[in-house]
Amino acid sequence: MSSLAAARADNFYYPPEWTPQQGSLNKFHGQHALRERARKIDQGILIIRFEMPFNIWCGGCQSMIAKGVRFNAEKKQVGNYYSTKIWSFTMKAACCKQEIVIHTDPKNCEYVIISGAERKNEEFDAEDAETLALPADEERGKLADPFYRLEHEGEDLQKGKEAEPFLVRLQRSSDLKHADDYSRNRALRAEIRVSHVLYKCLLFLLLLVVNFIWMHYDLKVSVRFLKFNIMTGFIFTILHDSLYLEESKETCC
Repeated sequence: MSSLAAARADNFYYPPEWTPQQGSLNKFHGQHALRERARKIDQGILIIRFEMPFNIWCGGCQSMIAKGVRFNAEKKQVGNYYSTKIWSFTMKAACCKQEIVIHTDPKNCEYVIISGAERKNEEFDAEDAETLALPADEERGKLADPFYRLEHEGEDLQKGKEAEPFLVRLQRSSDLKHADDYSRNRALRAEIRVSHVLYKCLLFLLLLVVNFIWMHYDLKVSVRFLKFNIMTGFIFTILHDSLYLEESKETCC
């Protein structure tokens, strides 16, 4: 981009027909400094980018609009709370072009949906969610008083005893999640190695007995004994594999 094009893009280009008596460049071009965002400024409306502060249900198609989704909204003042202005934001949903109106609530430091949508209810009870209820701001300030703590110490101890089974379950779940898997796996593999070594030693002894009979006895006896040892070795292998699977399951569990 040339220097002239860059100056025009940044609105720093002064054409030859401009004079200082004509004021700023915006006044010279007959436009507002905010350009298209201020096209309704004569009605007190400014176009802004509004970010949804919470999850809502669209009133037109019942689709959920998630928290953080941004809209081009018309911002205007609709009232005052003492000296604080109350702003209104009007926007259209992308799913069905439903008009949504949201106002600020300075008294409760909150946003209020006026029309076009419904706030998704995400409140929960501490007892139903199996969580501990945090103390309110007023009680949190009173905890600095030693007499207040002394009066409520017995009640807090009773609550701790009632919540103990739940805390034990949480601790057990945490132990399972953060167990030392490496040590358990290492012990299992060491046990498997020992069983395999024993199996190979027994098989080697069996082959030695078969070779001894083959060399020192007649062929008929050796063939019968060989068949017997083959069946015995086959049964021994099946038993070894079944025991190995059972030990693996017990160790893993």
